[in-house]
Amino acid sequence: MIRVDPGTVVMYSDIACPWSHLAVHRLRSTRRRLGLDGRVVLVHRAFPLELVNRRATPKRVLDAEIPVAGGLDPGAGWQLWQAPEWEWPVTTLPALEAVRAAELQGPTAAEELDHRLRRALFAESRCISLRSVILDVARECEHVDAAALASCLDEGGTRRAVMEDLATAREHVDGSPHVFLPDGTSAFNPGVRVRWEGEHGRGFPVVEEDDPAVYEGLLRRAADPAGASVAG
Repeated sequence: MIRVDPGTVVMYSDIACPWSHLAVHRLRSTRRRLGLDGRVVLVHRAFPLELVNRRATPKRVLDAEIPVAGGLDPGAGWQLWQAPEWEWPVTTLPALEAVRAAELQGPTAAEELDHRLRRALFAESRCISLRSVILDVARECEHVDAAALASCLDEGGTRRAVMEDLATAREHVDGSPHVFLPDGTSAFNPGVRVRWEGEHGRGFPVVEEDDPAVYEGLLRRAADPAGASVAG
């Protein structure tokens, strides 16, 4: 079961998922518009697709998804991969571990690092598989102590946290992104319904529904001080 504290949105996702990049942007921008910064915290939990699918997420899948997801909200920050193909990040586990490590510095640090790592991949074509890139991104974050983060990563303790996230996700999570609220509400890929035209990875995604207004409802419910409950 997934327990969510009042004033919290818990999101299970993979950093290299375009739909979760869209969801994070919409949660953050809607929260700011509603004046809920400081009242609602976004807590990230790992749903590493490479472990779920037993393969690296194919670049050709993301090449098809990015223009479609990006067209729904260009403000999130997008571009097709601009670096050499051999620099494409084949794993997000180090980045997911870094976000869990940043959480030891506080929820703001973790949320900021997660957001910047997503932008580093989708808007800046940086290889977030690399420790050096992750730490460079951490140094760009106002609320992250990059030296402390490096020490934590080198100790290796947050791999267990990522694996525990995955174990929980296997029971309760439908995919990336999936959000959970204190009142027991959960939503997979909030407001967006997508299907693939043709074979997955050969065809292209088609958005059948997109309702960004759902984020206002999700955030208002998370801010409701009725108390925590169990979702799952």
